[in-house]
Amino acid sequence: MTDQNQALPAQGSDAHQQGEQHNNNNQTMESLLNEQDLNVDLPQSGEIRTGSIASMSPSQILISIGAKSEGVVSGRELDQLSAEERAALQVGQEVHVFVINPEDENGNVVLSLKRAQEQLSWENVEKLLESDNVIDSKIIGFNKGGLIVGVEGLRGFVPSSQISAMRRSQSTGETPEQRWQKMIGQPITVRVIEVDRERRRLILSERAASTESRQSIKERVIEELEEGKVYTGRVTSLANFGAFININGADGLVHLSELSWDHIEHPREVLEVGQEVKVKVINVDRDKKRIGLSVRALQSDPWKSRVEKYSVGQLVEGVITRLTKFGAFARLEGDIEGLIHISEIAEHRIEHPKEVLKEGEVKSLRVIRIDPEQHRIGLSLRKVDSAAFADKDFKLLTAEFDAEDEPETFEAPQASDDSPGESTEESTEA
Repeated sequence: MTDQNQALPAQGSDAHQQGEQHNNNNQTMESLLNEQDLNVDLPQSGEIRTGSIASMSPSQILISIGAKSEGVVSGRELDQLSAEERAALQVGQEVHVFVINPEDENGNVVLSLKRAQEQLSWENVEKLLESDNVIDSKIIGFNKGGLIVGVEGLRGFVPSSQISAMRRSQSTGETPEQRWQKMIGQPITVRVIEVDRERRRLILSERAASTESRQSIKERVIEELEEGKVYTGRVTSLANFGAFININGADGLVHLSELSWDHIEHPREVLEVGQEVKVKVINVDRDKKRIGLSVRALQSDPWKSRVEKYSVGQLVEGVITRLTKFGAFARLEGDIEGLIHISEIAEHRIEHPKEVLKEGEVKSLRVIRIDPEQHRIGLSLRKVDSAAFADKDFKLLTAEFDAEDEPETFEAPQASDDSPGESTEESTEA
């Protein structure tokens, strides 16, 4: 009995040990499973992975992305690939993929090759922006504002203001097609100047890529230019305030007021892009690297011929057109206007011309100054009856009367057979 009783604890102890061993085995299995789960790199939505092409068919591409799983590129994502891009893919090739959905309703990992390419391209152009490196590419299109250039698989935009002066000088025509169509396929060197991934905005500059050479060209041209000399240039662009003319590789500005003696609203009224035109250099600012040009300086001044009829001291009639605190403007004829300074309006002191004059009034005025270079005529109201001009007024008045009193000349008719002279003579003889 005693031996049996002593044996019972031993049997219970074995059972207890077996239970603990079973629990330990269970814990080890669970921990192993947990460890395996932790080590499994499951794909996440929105991430970019590197995988290899497992198989290809017309309807889908299977790509191994690790974690003992394959993702699929199909449907719209497959259609986004061009024929050239699909032809370049091969089984076993390593590719970057974008995870759209880690598990769809069919348990597949949905991938995109195109989105991965775009994401990496945006990252690359952002690096180009930071590094300030230049890119050699080609022109692939255009719109009304400039050129389209391919960079890292993206469509970058080069605004017309960022196109080099040399290329702009080659662009002629009124429409974008006429200006840019012939440039498609041409090589171009650009620099990234703006990147906005959210707005899908990539702005490039050809001018910034060639700043050093362009700047050196302009500096050389500026040193060679002579004020007052005439050059032949080409119109590169038109703006509301004037026209840019390229002379020997450097752009100069013809201000709107220097385009014509006549009043114009926009440079397109007298010039067009690509047109060759002679210009006169009127200003060279070597510090600010600016060139001032003029077209009208090479034209005869019609104002001077129109004011030849006026002389200092002459009495004229003018219509008051505008009153200002410093005087009044009077139109003599056409676009010829003169200024009546406030000191020339009245003998007594006045604070404003409106005390004496009204717009639209017709007044007799005295011409007291003519400045042909500045296109200015000085007029006076208070000197209309001035004794200082009495002698001149008398001579002008006398000249007018002399012109009126000149006898009219006429040619007597020739006598004929039935002329009155012959008839009178015959009558006398009778």
